Amino acid sequence: MEQGVTVAANRGLKHVQVREYVRSLVAGSTPGSPAPSERELVNLFGVARMTVRQAMDALVVEGLLERIPGRGTFVARPRRTATPVMSYTEEMRRRGMLPESVTLLARREQAGPGVARALGVTPGDAVIHWKRLRRADGVPMCVEDAYLNEILLPGFLQGGMPTSLYLELANRGLRPTWVEDNVAADIASAEEAGHLEVEAGAAVLRHQRRAFAEERAVEVSRSAYRADRFTMRLQLGVGE
Repeated sequence: MEQGVTVAANRGLKHVQVREYVRSLVAGSTPGSPAPSERELVNLFGVARMTVRQAMDALVVEGLLERIPGRGTFVARPRRTATPVMSYTEEMRRRGMLPESVTLLARREQAGPGVARALGVTPGDAVIHWKRLRRADGVPMCVEDAYLNEILLPGFLQGGMPTSLYLELANRGLRPTWVEDNVAADIASAEEAGHLEVEAGAAVLRHQRRAFAEERAVEVSRSAYRADRFTMRLQLGVGE
């Protein structure tokens, strides 16, 4: 046994020492390269197999290693990137469509209990309510109601509405970095049907979003999408 390894294993938590040794050993290795076996590490460090297993499990969860049943443990291949947080404008452009928006309402309101809870404010606090008809290639795609914390967006309602909410948030250092989305099937109300140019009772997809800049809620929105025009696309990856 190498003396350096013996000394390292005697300091602190042994599984941490094993983990960091393996990390340094495989750093920069080609994806698919074999990792050291548990038997090798047990003999090298003079520790129990469970200690080695704990260290290797941590690196698998981290995404540095991957186990292939019947073959062994290998340097992990890069994970696919999950779907990024995109605005409506960005999403339509990604699909090769021309996005447009028409403001139906933009005003200061008092937060109701649900909006207040979602934005992390007190009921009755000032919020901005921005209602828009969103089009793609000139055809109605969705009706969206967005609620924003006025304290975070001073002057938002002055001097005309921005062309892109997420661009405006980015300019203020509040670009959403992650979101909570909920999608459900429903039927259009008479008002929604009029805006979307469909019959009342037509199928719609209801999309609710709570958007965060780091840990700060910056937007709560409710949208009704035409089910005959919109398909939600998601790319999901393994969580950290």
